[in-house]
Amino acid sequence: MTQNAGTFRRLGTMIDCSRNAVMRPEEVCRWAKETRELGYNMLMLYTEDVYEIEGYPYFGYGRGRYTREELKRIDAYCQSIGMELIPCIQTLAHLDGIVRWKTFKPYIDTEDILLIDDDRTYALIDAMLRTCAECFTSRVINIGMDEAHMVGHGKYYDLHGDSNRFELLMHHLERVAEIGRKYGFTMLMWSDMFFRLATGGVYCVPDAKIDPLVSERIPDGVELVYWDYYSTDFSRYDGMLAAHDRLKPGAWFAGGLWTWYGPAPHNRYTIETTIPAFDACRKRGVKDVFMTIWGDDGGECSRWAILPSLYYTAMLAKGVTDPDEIKAGFLKRYGVSFDDFMLLDLPGTGSDIGRCAPDKQLLFNDPFLGLYDSTLMGSEAASYRAAAEKLEAADCGAYRLQFETIAALARVLELKADLGQRTRAAYADGKKALKAVADDYDALLPRLERLYEATRAQWLAENRPQGFEVQDIRLGGVIRRVDDCRRTLRAYLAGELERIEELEQPQLDVECGDTFARQPCRKFHRWRHIVSPGSIGM
Repeated sequence: MTQNAGTFRRLGTMIDCSRNAVMRPEEVCRWAKETRELGYNMLMLYTEDVYEIEGYPYFGYGRGRYTREELKRIDAYCQSIGMELIPCIQTLAHLDGIVRWKTFKPYIDTEDILLIDDDRTYALIDAMLRTCAECFTSRVINIGMDEAHMVGHGKYYDLHGDSNRFELLMHHLERVAEIGRKYGFTMLMWSDMFFRLATGGVYCVPDAKIDPLVSERIPDGVELVYWDYYSTDFSRYDGMLAAHDRLKPGAWFAGGLWTWYGPAPHNRYTIETTIPAFDACRKRGVKDVFMTIWGDDGGECSRWAILPSLYYTAMLAKGVTDPDEIKAGFLKRYGVSFDDFMLLDLPGTGSDIGRCAPDKQLLFNDPFLGLYDSTLMGSEAASYRAAAEKLEAADCGAYRLQFETIAALARVLELKADLGQRTRAAYADGKKALKAVADDYDALLPRLERLYEATRAQWLAENRPQGFEVQDIRLGGVIRRVDDCRRTLRAYLAGELERIEELEQPQLDVECGDTFARQPCRKFHRWRHIVSPGSIGM
């Protein structure tokens, strides 16, 4: 491991390859090279089931998993440039990719959680760690173990009855740690398991009381990772790092490069959260830091779209905090102005309103049902039009695909953001008003097709094709639904329908307020929660 990471011993990024967007091996190497040149010296690949394990053919089947040879080649390249490549896997929960296969049913407790105290489970985990030991040079591994909220409440309960969940989890951790030590690994694990058990289910409790007996039970060779990407409050990070010191000194910190709330990145929110987090890390003497790039709900956002916050984070680690100096360095390196790149943060994704996904909500908002009409402020069409014009005029250098995709999205939202609201109002006013709105449905369809083509080109340049079928379904669904609404409107205008049933139903606030909130919705960013209140594969 090299020592060129500014303030920290390790400064890294973690790429989520488990939510459909499996980064092409050559792109992983390109990312490693770019981040290494910025001063990062570590890269994690987050792979729940998207890596090949001998003897388990259905592990990652159909998901674009990495072969062992591919992982070895990526590792060799990283070694050649002084980049430590660390495997990041799951050994308890977050394994929903294998649940669908009958062959893994005996391994599952409930939901996506492995069955503790079953020999088959530990044979599988042994195979996971053996594969990582074979393919990665680093002897550090992240074994996951986060968010296993329902552990012990499924098949384990049926077999063994009620159990002490702390003892159950500690027993599992001890067995996994024993396997890890066999392969010479130092193991990282997300720390929320301990905090949730200690505080009744809550993770971020800066003044949490730490039972010394809990600290004593953490196995040798296991280090904790405090993950937090949700606050701009220095005191929260400072307090939680102090609490980790009481639990077990030497915790790692994981921040977030925000790519997981929809197609558009959240660079502003990333920067606003990273500044106080790094200040707290410096104060507490944290040595190892990495920035997560999650792909929740399908990996919709390009990792390259967060280049401004990736660069900003690297500069902060080197002690450079002046925004003007950072912007000047960004322009010199990439030939694109920092402010132009920040245009990829579409309206409504800034830190001033916190984490929201209006671009995703309004893209998938059904024009007739209008579930997210209650979030509209009245300025959306103009805001997205202005954003599209600026993106189309920007000098995007080598990042044309990212700019074209977000510009195409902005052009869609220019028409679609308030389309349902305008449709409902026009329907109430009469057919003359509705005719003008119906023309916007005609105009929207080619814009949606352009968005699809841009999204497809960007995806295939960065990721394996497996997983894009989900985007086909989602974007194709929007196109078909808009076309169906258009046909219904035309039939109504032609006198073929007496009424449009959906438009006669009263609307309610999406967050269950007494009246329309007229404010951004922070709660929902999952496609199945946005596209319809109907059953989506449940």
